[in-house]
Amino acid sequence: MKTTKLIFLSLGLLAMQPSQAQQKGIINNADSPYVTLKSINMGDCQWTSGFWADKFKKAEEVMVPNMGTLLKGDIGHGLNNFKIAAGLKEGKHQGFPWHDGDFYKWMEASTYIYAHNKDPKILKELDDIIDIIGKAQEKDGYLQTKIQIDPKVDRYENRRFHEMYNSGHLFTSACIHYRVTGQTNFLDIAKKHADLLYSVFMPENKHYGRFGFNQTQIIGLVELYRTTKDHRYLQLAEKFINNRGKYKVEDDETTLGYPIGDMVQERTPLRESTEAVGHAVLALYYYAGAADVAAETGEKALIEALDRLWDNVTQKKMYVTGAVGQAHYGRSTSKDKIEEGFIDEYMMPNMTAYNETCANVCNSMFSYRMMGLKGESKYADVMELVLFNSALSGISIEGKDYFYSNPLRMLNNSRDYTKHNTELPVRQSYLECFCCPPNLVRTIAQLSGWAYSLSPKGVSVNLYGGNTLNTHLLDGSKLKLTQETQYPWDGAVKLTVDECKEAPFEMMLRIPEWAKGAKVTVNGKDIGVVVEPGHYAKVDRFWKKGDVVSVNLPMPVMLIEGNSRIEEVRNQVAIKRGPIVYCLESTDLPKDVSILDAYLPGSEQLDVKFQPEFLGGVSTISGNIMLRKDEVQGMYQSISKPEWQKVKTSFVPYFAWSNRGQSEMTVWLPIMWDKK
Repeated sequence: MKTTKLIFLSLGLLAMQPSQAQQKGIINNADSPYVTLKSINMGDCQWTSGFWADKFKKAEEVMVPNMGTLLKGDIGHGLNNFKIAAGLKEGKHQGFPWHDGDFYKWMEASTYIYAHNKDPKILKELDDIIDIIGKAQEKDGYLQTKIQIDPKVDRYENRRFHEMYNSGHLFTSACIHYRVTGQTNFLDIAKKHADLLYSVFMPENKHYGRFGFNQTQIIGLVELYRTTKDHRYLQLAEKFINNRGKYKVEDDETTLGYPIGDMVQERTPLRESTEAVGHAVLALYYYAGAADVAAETGEKALIEALDRLWDNVTQKKMYVTGAVGQAHYGRSTSKDKIEEGFIDEYMMPNMTAYNETCANVCNSMFSYRMMGLKGESKYADVMELVLFNSALSGISIEGKDYFYSNPLRMLNNSRDYTKHNTELPVRQSYLECFCCPPNLVRTIAQLSGWAYSLSPKGVSVNLYGGNTLNTHLLDGSKLKLTQETQYPWDGAVKLTVDECKEAPFEMMLRIPEWAKGAKVTVNGKDIGVVVEPGHYAKVDRFWKKGDVVSVNLPMPVMLIEGNSRIEEVRNQVAIKRGPIVYCLESTDLPKDVSILDAYLPGSEQLDVKFQPEFLGGVSTISGNIMLRKDEVQGMYQSISKPEWQKVKTSFVPYFAWSNRGQSEMTVWLPIMWDKK
């Protein structure tokens, strides 16, 4: 009898081991019952060479330290606000009310760096900061420096104070810190605060039911549930979703702060939604949080709604760069006033495109979660499109300057940019609204954790880049891979098996939608794998040490045209190669020539050249363009035959624009097709 018990106990421990081995993912979905592709542990994948290795090194050596200097000093105010709230410093709150959340995002980025380099100075700095935050927290768990220092309103009275936004980033950062360090000092602060939120928001209350402007608390609460196994946090996260759209939209915006209705996605319950509306960052944090809840509950109606919304975003409201949030100001289809958000389908202005960096990053976060839920590569395609283009454009090659908005066309002297302080023609060393820089930098710092996922039968390769993978499959077996590639500048990818189990397992290789004619071989041989763009190619076999999988993704230069309903890009094309969208800068035109005078001959050959010393190492595309020599005077004029000049120029990756001084820029160019 004792022997039988021991056998069952041993079997039980073995069954638990795979899950326990994967509890340190960026998203800890190891025990999430409705996730198809699960996270690898942080640190299991290490970038070794190439594009993302260079970006991670830049994050480690420049981006995160420089941002820390800003936020811990008198420029960014973040740490000062916590010191004042803790009684350790005299002074007034400075910065926007959501600045606490931005500081937590920087802490999260710093923790990802520590997960890779184990630098004790980083851990010591974080511990010192956590001690200050703990002193700032009130006895009942409340933590919001703006209201604590300058209590002009009661707690949770007005949306403009972004208490939920700060709470969500606190929870997420604390969970990451615990998983990486094993310490509970930050997690204890987060739990105490979450317990307060539960006591305030779980009771039925009309006022609190509609509360919350930027809903990162949903993501944070689910992650806190996954970390602590306290089911109350999941219940509260789901309640925040259930309450949206439950109450009649009738309050004046001055009552709750900020515009109401579609601006904050509260006119329609999420499960009934068919269109992405309102502030793009709010919407996509909301959808990402709902995807996290669905990963735990498996609710069909919620997942179906998220699929509809993802389709609406990516098929009708997303730019060719993966950017979202078309307008700074506008109206929803229900005529509600919105800011920084989604407007009508196919309405895609270029020069006034808002495309907040945070919204673009959140688009990739939403797609990453949908990829996990559904196990489909189309979500990873969008995730990658954003990362290489509209997200990365938010930071300079040097890693110290930032864009808040990311238009697809910029003209010099076209308007007074000082009146649009978030839509400037050059990146800034500090943005008063500092939400975007740490959001992007924490994403760059964590990206190796997105590169692979654990599938039911093995492993999926989601992102390509030089790296090593040292992980365990879901059955607990060891897997080591080495990936070698110059992606995204070259489509050749080599994956070598360094260690694996003796039993067969499946390797899922993402074939991007643009990769027509892609091929997959094993040890140099075609093994009959189905290779379809926009899907994972699945190789299921007995593997052995030394096996080499080769993925060849053709990368011709492509001319992209938009749907005919997008008025602003009619008879224009964008240039794309692989996952990279290109642009034309006035820097690469003759002096005093505007980008508006440039036309692309459709029959001209476009050549590709990798330049390792240019803009951090990029492939440029060169070819002839036609410059319109005559100029339209006034608003309109009659035309006979335009005068043209042929000029050779270069196109640079969109993410790298505005790194050579102020310039004009355009992604879309009018096309001149050959009469034939």
